[in-house]
Amino acid sequence: MKNIFIKAMAGLLLTASATACGDKFLDTKIYNGIDIDTGLNSVSNVGNALNGCYNRLFRYYFAGNYATMIGDIGSDLSYWNTNTSHFNEINTFTYQPTSTYLTYIWDYGYKVVDNSSRVIKACNQLSENATASEKEELDLYKAEALSLRAYASLVMTNIFGHQIKVAGQDFSNELGIVVVDEPVQAYADVERSSVGACYTAIVKDLTDAIALYDAVGDRQDLFVFGKAAAYGLLARTYTYMENWSAARQAAADAIAESGITTLTYSPAAYKALYNGGASNSESIFALAITSSTNWSANSCGTLFSSYGYTPTPYLLSLYGENDCRRSIINVTVDDAGVPTYGAGKFGAYAYGNPAYATNYLINAPEMFLIQAEAYLNEGNIAEAQKALFVVAHRNPDIAAATDLPSDAAGLKSFLQDERARELFQEGHRLWDLRRWNKTTGLSATEYPAVKWLIQPTQLGDFVYPIPDAEINAGFGVVQNPNWASVRPQ
Repeated sequence: MKNIFIKAMAGLLLTASATACGDKFLDTKIYNGIDIDTGLNSVSNVGNALNGCYNRLFRYYFAGNYATMIGDIGSDLSYWNTNTSHFNEINTFTYQPTSTYLTYIWDYGYKVVDNSSRVIKACNQLSENATASEKEELDLYKAEALSLRAYASLVMTNIFGHQIKVAGQDFSNELGIVVVDEPVQAYADVERSSVGACYTAIVKDLTDAIALYDAVGDRQDLFVFGKAAAYGLLARTYTYMENWSAARQAAADAIAESGITTLTYSPAAYKALYNGGASNSESIFALAITSSTNWSANSCGTLFSSYGYTPTPYLLSLYGENDCRRSIINVTVDDAGVPTYGAGKFGAYAYGNPAYATNYLINAPEMFLIQAEAYLNEGNIAEAQKALFVVAHRNPDIAAATDLPSDAAGLKSFLQDERARELFQEGHRLWDLRRWNKTTGLSATEYPAVKWLIQPTQLGDFVYPIPDAEINAGFGVVQNPNWASVRPQ
């Protein structure tokens, strides 16, 4: 396999302007270079275009901040100290369809989806007359593009569509997003697919990608999609679908492919996971954010430090006194009682600047937690305890799997809390609360008290609105009809 390292900010960039009234559904012109509709006519051009797909994923408008952090900021885990206005409408559930955050997530999510679709199409066309080595290279590009499309599609379906399963109840027929199998032609009408159809497309993209990785290998690079990351994303997808046996197997495959069979348990070693860059030995896929290539004031590290977000007192209460994860829970409180965070997982401790921290998007601890949840739902308490212990042992007071609850209800409650403890700042909590339909308070207030502006509520029917800019474009995307009535308040 030719070793071609992709940096997120390098190469030929694909771009699309924000959809507005009168624009086509997607504007897919090249930003700087050959036209995307005619210019993907060589292996090198396709490789450069793939760089552009990573760039769009990497941007703070999408996985680099907004599309990831919305899952934690709009939950019971993030406290906003009100010193700045960043993400306040998401934290307080006062957003409208004109929300800048939602508009950029939609816009950049579809940049990834559509641009990846064009790379996939070009790979198929060029493979017909390619040499053996060129075909191998194209198959790798295609596998990564399929993975990227699946990642963006899953994120957007979560945000703009109903949860596919809520505590066992099926919502597959609810509206999801626009599934893009083929690049969308200019000014073509489109329509939203069902949530079930979205998940079918995501699973197909990931299984097709895995088959290609099986054939040609992957780059073995934390900062590009590979086989382990595709399995990890598939495990997450099957978890949302409550396909427990498939989720458990995909998580096991992700662990096996990554070689991450154990985790870190000392405070110093745990903190070192978040030194920055490739320091996280428990991560399977991350963004290539560095001290020289980062989002500065728009970074997640800034959001969880000078922009005023901290763990809620509720989350802090969940950690045991000796839990090694406390090594990065660095909350300070000023004389007025206003809390500030030292960025936690975005501390970039090797640099001392939270803006340099990267986003670890698919990680081994999540895979062990998925295995535990799957075993629990299959009725296998002993195996659920074993898988859960791998993560729960971050608290050394839990010295053996048998220290965990032995009844299904108790173990389920512990697992839900463990996902909060372990996955904070990775963007999962809102979707967990929704799929469990768990009663919770939202929009924390009056630090350090455990109090909420939005009193205990359930999120099983919660969905964000489609951005007005897309609806007003008039190319067939319809609004979620009930978004306002299901908004917590």
